Amino acid sequence: MVNEKAARFSQPLLAGLVVVVLLMMVLPLPPALLDLLLAINISLSLFILLLTMEVSSPLELSVFPSLLLLATLFRLALNVSSTRLILLTGYAGKLINAFGNFVVGGNFVVGCVIFLILVVIQFLVITKGAERVAEVAARFTLDAMPGKQMSIDADLNSGLIDEKEARARRRAIEREADFYGAMDGASKFVKGDAIAGIIIVLIDIIAGFIIGMMQRGMTATEAMSHYALLTVGDGLVSQIPALLVSTSTGIIVTRAAAELEMGRELTGQMARPKVLAMAAVISGILALMPGLPFLPFFVIAAVFGILAYNMNRAEALEMAKDQASKQEAELAATRKPENVLNLLQVDPVELEIGYGLIPLVDPEQGGDLLDRITLLRRQCALELGAVIPAIRIRDNMQLAPNSYQVKIKGVKRGEGELEPNRYLAMDAGSVTEKVPGKETREPAFGLPALWVDEEHREQAELAGYTVVDPPSVVATHLTELLKSRAWELLGRQEVQAMLDKVQENYPVVVEELVPNLLTVGEIQKVLANLLREGISIRNLVTILEALADEARENRDPDYLTAKVRQRLAPQITAQFQDQAGNIRALVVEPNTQSQLEAAANGELALEPEFLNSFYRSLEEELNRNLPAGEVVLLTSDQIRPHLARLVRRVTGRLPVLSYSELTEDANVFSVGMVTANAG
Repeated sequence: MVNEKAARFSQPLLAGLVVVVLLMMVLPLPPALLDLLLAINISLSLFILLLTMEVSSPLELSVFPSLLLLATLFRLALNVSSTRLILLTGYAGKLINAFGNFVVGGNFVVGCVIFLILVVIQFLVITKGAERVAEVAARFTLDAMPGKQMSIDADLNSGLIDEKEARARRRAIEREADFYGAMDGASKFVKGDAIAGIIIVLIDIIAGFIIGMMQRGMTATEAMSHYALLTVGDGLVSQIPALLVSTSTGIIVTRAAAELEMGRELTGQMARPKVLAMAAVISGILALMPGLPFLPFFVIAAVFGILAYNMNRAEALEMAKDQASKQEAELAATRKPENVLNLLQVDPVELEIGYGLIPLVDPEQGGDLLDRITLLRRQCALELGAVIPAIRIRDNMQLAPNSYQVKIKGVKRGEGELEPNRYLAMDAGSVTEKVPGKETREPAFGLPALWVDEEHREQAELAGYTVVDPPSVVATHLTELLKSRAWELLGRQEVQAMLDKVQENYPVVVEELVPNLLTVGEIQKVLANLLREGISIRNLVTILEALADEARENRDPDYLTAKVRQRLAPQITAQFQDQAGNIRALVVEPNTQSQLEAAANGELALEPEFLNSFYRSLEEELNRNLPAGEVVLLTSDQIRPHLARLVRRVTGRLPVLSYSELTEDANVFSVGMVTANAG
């Protein structure tokens, strides 16, 4: 770090150096001083090149555009001074003379060719590329500024950073934009310097040729040889530093994504033993090919081979060290007191399988159960409007090899047994003939079924069986369990996520309801009540609007659920209509309904004989009507919730609806009557 005293004198010193550079363009310099300044120019250019390779971020050298301008101005001043000495005295110091005689062998034609090659490299390759990179970087940096500012504001608002760090980041973005904007303009200095170098060389050769012949009495050959060599030497002395600075410009503008110094990045990103080994083999093959020199390619192959071996060995040692560190960490972890908090976490949904069913979930063995589970979660979201949490699948060695079980919040809710190499043929009542197979029960609906071999699959389908593969059996069973238990999986966190999603497009609905009228927990209870009875909550906006209308009078979840169901009458009607648009309904016998109403009002306690008779009548009606299609139990608004709870004790297959939950144009057909004849 520069000390305070040096920093205090740095600005006047820099101003003085700039004035000296400007005076160099006017005042003649002695050859010895010019040699010193030319040597300083070469060393300074080399220093700038090494400096750009050392920085890890362009902003670490944000002064580079100004430094580039000063270096260019200094070099042009030296060009003017050397041109003056060449044309006035025919001698411009030892350094230019050495480049004109020793470096190019005293042949001005060779010198001109080398000079032109350097100019082409600098002007067309490095300068042109650096200019384009700087232009594009400046444009992209300016375009990205609004997004970066918004990102900083978002981090600040969320509390990830404080105000001080936010100001520092904003300042860094401004500096980055200023830097690339300045580099876009500063790259023009390098381009102009290359053009000026060509023009100065042409002027020196032509003017020197004229002065040598007309003022110094030289022949045309002598004048051309003498002044051309000096001019070429001067051009080389100028163009080499210019080439170094141009290279520095290209390096600094292409270091946008750098994180380390250039040397570390090169070794870190290019040190790949496999690639080096392949290069060594190819170089060795080229060395053995007839007509090609053996020694160069052999040396290259040996170098690549040694590097590949050493790097591979270093990687192996590093991996061994990492493995040893990992084992030590694991050993240390086992010695620490066990953290049992993780054991308290219960997965919302688990599918445990025996080891014989592992191929069903292993994609490498052709298992597609994971894909089917993804589809069934999507299906549940579309049908129920609720997001089913991720389903954890694990093998359980305590299960029979071909068995599985489904747990919801740690409680077993379903189980089954599969034959992985067979198909399940289900009898839905339309079977015309028996087929060979192992008798069983379909786990989702309890239908009689057979496990049949592949050779009997087509025969079973022709006989009227519904034939599915084992993954379909698991997926169907899991789907039915999730649909019937979706209300258990709907918690406050899930409801809050649903409210946040609705608020994106309907902010007024959510803001009016929560928390002014209802809490998230109260909304969750209403939604769970709907899901428990198979009513989709996908139309969440309508549900929330109904809650906002009714919650001012009564916040009881059962009351609100009834009002929401009435608002969802079009949806409920459409849900339970058959293909012809009809709703097949069971009704409650009037006397039985009166007793149920009295019980709902607390005026009467239902006797066990009454309930048993009611359940027997209900079961008889279901057995008689379900084979013909889905039916519902229709009753009054007053006892619908009470009756639904009674029905759920014996069957979850019968929807219980009230008359107000159906639209006026619904085609309702009574197919039976449920009664209770308690002796």
